[in-house]
Amino acid sequence: MRNQAVFLWYFCTMLQVKNVSFAYTKSKVLSNISFDVPRGDTLAIIGESGSGKSTLLKLIFGEYDLKQGEVWWNGEQILGPAFNLVVGYDFMKYVTQEFDLMPYTTVSENIGKHLSRFYPEQKELRTNELLKVVELEAFANRKVKNLSGGQKQRVALARALAKEPEILLLDEPFSNIDNFKKQSLRRSIFGYLKEKDISCVVATHDKNDVLGFADEMMVLHNKEIVIKDTPQNIYNNPKLPLVASFFGEFSEIDNTLYYAHQLRITDQSNFEAVVKHSYFNGNSWLIEAVYQTHSIFITHHTEIKSGSNVCFEIVQ
Repeated sequence: MRNQAVFLWYFCTMLQVKNVSFAYTKSKVLSNISFDVPRGDTLAIIGESGSGKSTLLKLIFGEYDLKQGEVWWNGEQILGPAFNLVVGYDFMKYVTQEFDLMPYTTVSENIGKHLSRFYPEQKELRTNELLKVVELEAFANRKVKNLSGGQKQRVALARALAKEPEILLLDEPFSNIDNFKKQSLRRSIFGYLKEKDISCVVATHDKNDVLGFADEMMVLHNKEIVIKDTPQNIYNNPKLPLVASFFGEFSEIDNTLYYAHQLRITDQSNFEAVVKHSYFNGNSWLIEAVYQTHSIFITHHTEIKSGSNVCFEIVQ
């Protein structure tokens, strides 16, 4: 019976957002939002600035009171400040774009702030583990006030993970981190969450933050969820220009969306265009051309002179 109870608890543990609508004033920011996030899964929320991504995270955290809808975690309803003197819950951590660190103490002291002082060896081991996860071992004894913005963001991530929350909310978690560190840091953070079975909801505007790591993606637009599916399914069937634009340059031809790599320049074709500009992308060039009065984008292996006439074809 005990094993059965553990089994049921494990698979019933999830975040549930039910019919949530919210307005700061009279105008709604979110309308009828419903979704689930199973235990250990990562959900990425994408959308334009002002689409309600950050507001939704704050509602999940219990920062605001809900008049319409409910938020639940593992059978416990998440309530706002009208019901809680202190906002938030021990099982949930929220990393915002404002880090709220202790500037005059070290990186290690910030990470270990909420760990028990009665077990110094375990505290040190845990702190060192998280320093490795966020790749800050070399800065363990540096005061936070002397760190860059990206380094502070990594300290905030480590501190949120210190007590192993059941669910982590991340708002643009890599926005201040330079490109030299982003790739390895993403792999480290999301790999750690999977290893520890920590659920995650991450709001971002950068596809590279989540494309290889999210179990599902959700697109917010006009206050509503327009699509929620796996990253692969959304990428392969973007449906809306807004969705396609999240993944990169795209063209709309005969009411169908195509990414730049799905168009190919060829010697002969029924499709003809005039090159407007060529952009160097490292291992390829992005060709912007005018087709039937509007711009299209084509991936090509070389630069093409502006004003050139080219034929192109659609490849799947």
